[in-house]
Amino acid sequence: MIQHLESERLYMRPFKISDAADLFAMDNNPKVHEYLWQQPTLELEESVKIIEYILGQYERNQIGRFATFLKETDEFIGWTGIKFIDDHVENGNSNFYDYGYRLAEAHWGKGYATEATGKWLEYGFQEMNIPIIHAYAHRENGASNRILQKTGFLHQETYPDTAGVLWNWYALNNPTSKQ
Repeated sequence: MIQHLESERLYMRPFKISDAADLFAMDNNPKVHEYLWQQPTLELEESVKIIEYILGQYERNQIGRFATFLKETDEFIGWTGIKFIDDHVENGNSNFYDYGYRLAEAHWGKGYATEATGKWLEYGFQEMNIPIIHAYAHRENGASNRILQKTGFLHQETYPDTAGVLWNWYALNNPTSKQ
């Protein structure tokens, strides 16, 4: 599994349990969860469990969300990355590669999500040779929908989750694939 990925201003690495406090600080903010089921993390132990889950994904699938930092300051800004969805169904799909990210509020609007997305897509398509990567965003999350579209994802459909909340489903085919 890859151990380090860099873009111009960012570096991404696998999560460690020691990242729990940073993850908790981000996920405890209700604004971060406005388009994420409205359930901020309330206890540090929840963040530890999330990281343990991610570590299991690394073991099982050799990929997953990575802790993301500013190169200049080593500051944790959130997570980004590709994961293989094999433990639940999303929009009727399972066993697919999904791109996603979550950034701390202080780092919104600075181009970091777009920058990380470009680097992850390059890695997923060129190094992992993934034929298609999916992504999904809350229909009303204008910033995330714009980032996905700007980085090449194509809107496929809008679908309701089990609570009736509408999500936009995206796909991006590997441009280097000989299909």
